[in-house]
Amino acid sequence: MSFLVILRIVGLLLMLFSLTMVPPVVISLIFDDATWDAFVIGLGITFVTGALLYWPARNARRELRTRDGFLITVMFWSVLGLFGSLPLMLATDPSLSFTDAVFESFSGLTTTGATILTGIDLLPESIRFYRQQLQWLGGMGIVVLAVAILPTLGIGGMQLYRTEIPGPLKDSKLTPRITETAKALWYIYAALTLTCFLAYWLAGMSWFDAIGHSFSTVAVGGFSTHDASIGYFDSATIEMICVFFMVISSLSFGLHFAVWREKRLSHYLLDPEFRFFVIFLALLVTITIATLMLSGTYDDTLGLRHGLFEAVSVATTTGFGVADFTVWPGVLPFMLFIAAFVGACSGSAGGGMKVIRILLILKQGLREIHRLIHPNAVFSIKVGKMRISGGVAEAVWGFFSAYMLLFVLMLLILLATGLDQVTAWSAVGSALNNLGPGLGEVAVHYGDMPDLAKWTLVMAMMFGRLEIFTILVLFTPAFWRR
Repeated sequence: MSFLVILRIVGLLLMLFSLTMVPPVVISLIFDDATWDAFVIGLGITFVTGALLYWPARNARRELRTRDGFLITVMFWSVLGLFGSLPLMLATDPSLSFTDAVFESFSGLTTTGATILTGIDLLPESIRFYRQQLQWLGGMGIVVLAVAILPTLGIGGMQLYRTEIPGPLKDSKLTPRITETAKALWYIYAALTLTCFLAYWLAGMSWFDAIGHSFSTVAVGGFSTHDASIGYFDSATIEMICVFFMVISSLSFGLHFAVWREKRLSHYLLDPEFRFFVIFLALLVTITIATLMLSGTYDDTLGLRHGLFEAVSVATTTGFGVADFTVWPGVLPFMLFIAAFVGACSGSAGGGMKVIRILLILKQGLREIHRLIHPNAVFSIKVGKMRISGGVAEAVWGFFSAYMLLFVLMLLILLATGLDQVTAWSAVGSALNNLGPGLGEVAVHYGDMPDLAKWTLVMAMMFGRLEIFTILVLFTPAFWRR
């Protein structure tokens, strides 16, 4: 394993990451919120640490192997999450403990959107901006990771999307080099963010709120500059803009690239994952709105608005809110929360198990039923016109098994800290699916949870964000053997 090369890359990433603390300094000076020094000190510590890692290994040049990719990926998120917590710890307002600052930082970078903060409206503007920026940077990192890096590592069935394999499913031969792929994805991500910002601004948001919410919307994150989230604006126009960009950002950025490159919107309709995702969302929204109206929870107009927004927000694992869905009648809170386990499409910044995996599991289930009826027949699994290999199918089931085992293990840990069952299972599900809001005591914030529970949820965010196996592989002896 090329440890010097890994140190060089991590050091370089830290130095680059330190520069992301400059915009909050500018915001602090514009609004005169007296928090600029926390970001300057955080910048200095991060840059110096990165330089100390980079300089001894600056001449290390060697081709990276698959094992190096796993280690760099995990170190990238864990190291940036830790150093991203520095300004939150150093600032006198909100004056967070180490555990709380790390929780908030990881929640931002993994685009989970769970927060330990209350009174967000009263926080310094630089802190409010920094939280949104963390989500935007994390969202872009996730898109590049999901489309350009994880498929080459064969994570949990995602080798279906290897960038060098052309095919109708994703038209996935984006570009021959990962760096070129990453650059193309950056352009699409930035263009979506700019468009979202302009739409929010024209709809009535201030420039500060428009920037912050465009960051977290395109990142499918859910952080807001207000305690009341999108509900603060009480605007149907803003809500519909948000719904549109939540859906767009939950689609595969590889698919967006294919549409942009060939100027053919038909790519969307030809994509099986897109069709399944749209049908799933439509059914969820219809059931939610119908239940709210029939139960008399809201009048027709408000039921339509709140039902549409909350169903899309939770199902895409964004986590914005315009109403408290946890107090809705009947099965709605549980149904919406379970929808987050399906999550967004592969190759997006959204969380959950990903739509393509759920689609493959359903197809495999149908195949087993057909085998019972025709035991001697040979049935293959197809997604669109692509025949799925046995290796991919096994990897998807392996991912699902690992996902559920981790869920149960972390649930037991949270229950051991004294949390009630509803709070514990929804907190784990929310973190593992990178959703944000939960049920019970974590419906609003996570600030009252024990420290052990918070650290467990930080690990859950990481596992969910890095597709489980990226981290699990580091705990196997075979990984470290020469």
